[in-house]
Amino acid sequence: MKQTLRVHNAAIHYFDMVRRCGSIREAARRLNVASSAVSRQIIKLEDEIQAPLFERLPSGLRLTTAGEIFARHVMVVMQDTERTRSELGALRGLRSGHVRLAIVEGLISDLMPTVIERMRERYPNISTDIAILGSQQIPEALAKGQADLGVAFSLKRHADLRQLAIAHFELGAIMRPDHPLARHTELNLVTCSQYPMILPTPELSLYQLVAPLFSGQERPTNGVARVSSVELAKQMAKRGVGIAFQTRIGILEELEKETLAFVPVRLGGPIYSDLGVYARNGRFLPVAADAYARALNEEIIARGQGDRRQW
Repeated sequence: MKQTLRVHNAAIHYFDMVRRCGSIREAARRLNVASSAVSRQIIKLEDEIQAPLFERLPSGLRLTTAGEIFARHVMVVMQDTERTRSELGALRGLRSGHVRLAIVEGLISDLMPTVIERMRERYPNISTDIAILGSQQIPEALAKGQADLGVAFSLKRHADLRQLAIAHFELGAIMRPDHPLARHTELNLVTCSQYPMILPTPELSLYQLVAPLFSGQERPTNGVARVSSVELAKQMAKRGVGIAFQTRIGILEELEKETLAFVPVRLGGPIYSDLGVYARNGRFLPVAADAYARALNEEIIARGQGDRRQW
């Protein structure tokens, strides 16, 4: 049975669970204790802090300003406890731990399964939670302590983030191999716009790369669909619905099987998307999270080098 190291007051653990659940009843259920026990601990904390930590709303509990401040302290305490537990486990040779990842959808078809498989071979006792989020949501998940590591394309500089690894991937048009444009060595907007296109919506990081191609056009004439899913865009391109825009990182299997073709798109030169691994700034990573970061770094750097060899 897995043991959980607790070196902090139970009230902190109870507060953190209520913060996550937004409900004392649900927190008590997950903690396997009585609701009254959780309530007493929250009231005790509020008495010590001399301020309410939660607003009691019909829809549930919401952190007050004092609660937000206290929550930041609690996240540091909880994460440091996990780091200590992980380091003690590593010292005993267990190499165990738990890692929470927040990744973008474009990594689910190949890169992440490869990294997870490698981690299972190296460290079979490390467990993982994986959340699929948009690039804009990943910084918040890291800042709030909802994820240990984030992997995303083209993240802007953020005070709460620390970049652990980065690699550059060229943007291209993807289409069926029998598409008339598949024979080209490179493409531009004028050529692409002569055919139906599948375009990204602003929620995707790809949008920031593709938008300049259209020189301020509100809606390209041949844009048959705007989608917020790179996987859907890929499947539509495979069915011949239109041209989509992606990097090679999420379509390696399709390129090997020749079910898709990739042609670089240029706008006065190559257009690059940066894929990075991120953690919360100022946080010392637990051993398990650091091992995952290293595995992700190895795979991303290797694929970035492979992408450049395609030029």
